[in-house]
Amino acid sequence: MRVAFLVPDPDYPVEWRWAYDPQAAALIEAGIAVEPVPWTDPKDLTQFDLILPLVAWGYHKRYAEWRAFLDRLERERLPVANPVPLLNWNSDKVYLAELGEKGIPTVPTLAVDSLDEQALEAARARFGCNELVVKPPVSASAYGTFRLQAGDELPELVRGWPMMVQPWVAGILDQGEYSLILFDGVLSHALSKVPKSGEFRVQPEYGGIIQRCDPPPGSEALARAALAAAPAASTYARVDIVVGADGELLIMELELIEPALFLDYAPEAGAEFAQAILSAAERAGK
Repeated sequence: MRVAFLVPDPDYPVEWRWAYDPQAAALIEAGIAVEPVPWTDPKDLTQFDLILPLVAWGYHKRYAEWRAFLDRLERERLPVANPVPLLNWNSDKVYLAELGEKGIPTVPTLAVDSLDEQALEAARARFGCNELVVKPPVSASAYGTFRLQAGDELPELVRGWPMMVQPWVAGILDQGEYSLILFDGVLSHALSKVPKSGEFRVQPEYGGIIQRCDPPPGSEALARAALAAAPAASTYARVDIVVGADGELLIMELELIEPALFLDYAPEAGAEFAQAILSAAERAGK
């Protein structure tokens, strides 16, 4: 079995091997031939049994190109895990509002067409809070994400951008986010991601402190409910959850395209991951 493992464009400036290496190693250990392929490379992909977008980093900065690439995968009927309709849906974070409308507890989200001071004031009135987080609907690794208190100047980088506005969740500073990793809908492992002192972003590139943990009570059921509300089943998924002001668990994000799976924190999870990929390839070959 041969897998095309999508990776960033060769000119992408961020180091990505830390995410790719443990995932590729788990597949190789299971006897799967793995070839890293830049998602920006239009090479022939019909020779592969499965296409895995797990390190397709940088798509948020080349979004039109990314959507065209997904169209090509669908047009050529190429086998992809996760399926193209799911990748399309998950590419734009306005899906959070859709989940909320379906009754899934999520961080409240307001989508604005053009971010300005008036939009921020409207969000503060709607959420009943002074502190907000703004983020692009198409983003990765907290790109374009800012925490804004009342009186803070709007960063010029994102002025006029289509943006999502959310109330600041104060528990992130001490409890952080919980990430639940699921393969074929089955929970594999969970991690906590807490920001370093003076930071609010939990990603590794911002010094986030990552540890394996037990999933909080109720988080697995919430993760399953959120994934069930998505347009297709996922071979792999990372569900990021935070604790709201009243203690309620809230979906922060569903990572169904290129999430770090943190296999190096859960050595036994490599075999579970590889089995899910083998099963996806078998389903695609039928």
